[in-house]
Amino acid sequence: MQLDPLTALSPLDGRYASKVDALRPIFSEYGLMHRRVTVEIAWLAALSEEPGIVELPAFPAGARSKLQRIADDFSVEDAAAIKDIERTTNHDVKAVEYFIKQRIGDDTQLTQAKEFVHFACTSEDINNLAYALMLRDARNAVLLPELGQAIDALRELAHANAGLAMLARTHGQTASPTTLGKEMANVVARLERQRAQLEAIEIPGKINGAVGNFNAHAIAYPGVDWRAFSRRFVESLGLQWQEYTTQIEPHDGIAEICDAQRRIGTILIDLARDVWGYISLGYFRQKLKAGEVGSSTMPHKVNPIDFENAEGNFGVANALLGHFSEKLPISRWQRDLTDSTTLRALGEAFGHALVGFASLKKGLAKLEVNGDRIAADLDASWEVLAEAIQTVMRRHGLPEPYEQLKALTRGKGISRETLHGFIASLALPDSDRQRLLELTPATYTGLAAALAQEI
Repeated sequence: MQLDPLTALSPLDGRYASKVDALRPIFSEYGLMHRRVTVEIAWLAALSEEPGIVELPAFPAGARSKLQRIADDFSVEDAAAIKDIERTTNHDVKAVEYFIKQRIGDDTQLTQAKEFVHFACTSEDINNLAYALMLRDARNAVLLPELGQAIDALRELAHANAGLAMLARTHGQTASPTTLGKEMANVVARLERQRAQLEAIEIPGKINGAVGNFNAHAIAYPGVDWRAFSRRFVESLGLQWQEYTTQIEPHDGIAEICDAQRRIGTILIDLARDVWGYISLGYFRQKLKAGEVGSSTMPHKVNPIDFENAEGNFGVANALLGHFSEKLPISRWQRDLTDSTTLRALGEAFGHALVGFASLKKGLAKLEVNGDRIAADLDASWEVLAEAIQTVMRRHGLPEPYEQLKALTRGKGISRETLHGFIASLALPDSDRQRLLELTPATYTGLAAALAQEI
């Protein structure tokens, strides 16, 4: 069967294909090959600049430019050429090496460089750096901007509704009022913290040979300070140098990024479920779009499908990210290949996260606050002022304030008149009694409005 969005096995290449375009140049096999070529070319150039490697003098400007174009101009056709070579080698990184040698061709200024392509490297020297670059690019160019857009949308909701009083619910029961803006601000604060942690993660990389000891490097050029050379090279790629490894870089940095994105996904699942609930309560309406259908049989339905879709996709992403963070740092002795096949699925996790971001963004843009419904819930819940009354009673030493309010309100609906009658009977200073009499569920929001406005 010919590959088509309708025949794709993964929804990321089918139904959701348009939503993950930003990740295709990064996490596709083409993206991996591109970064492998980039690392190989950079390594070759770095070797040519090391005075101790006399057999590989520095390249003339024209030759260096030609080499760099192999990486910079890397195309899908180039990736296909590597796949053709791999059909013979049955080894993906060796195919990259042969591809570069083919591109060098008979150029007299580069001929001496051919056998220094992939010099002293194990495949994992190239792979770990390629994946590190993929993760760096995905984080900086895709994940952080998407997260930033989500934070901006939530902050806008927080500010616009900073003072809009809303009945809180703890354990699903009526509780001391908050504001709609403050509830959005809570999520902004959580996401800001996770964004800072995601941004701060240093992505490690190594280039130290077959088992991490520079064996081949040292036997070929014992006079070169290979540890310093390796560090300079890894850091030149914008990565953190990992000195101590087996054949593979231990992948702790990948696990850290996966865990950070997983926490972000968990917070956004929490948000999606809460907004879903507020839509169900009528606190939010959803903007209608001509031609859309909510149910195949119930014409009235306007379902919160964007938040359901976001929750589902963040859930799939988190399941994969959790597997990556648990599995990738584990390798038998100096090397096994379980990480190799697992790493190829990184794009699926971040792809589902990207679909989640897209659905969340779409859902938030469709929300309309139903102030009348929110106000009606507050006005029907005067019992939530029991906390305020018993706390003021405590201040003035009145007997058993909690117990009195418990007897008056617990498990009961209570009217404004009943509550005011109770307040009037209390031996309180006139000023405090008056403050309590003027209090309503809609005005009992503490510092919520200021907190929401300041986020």
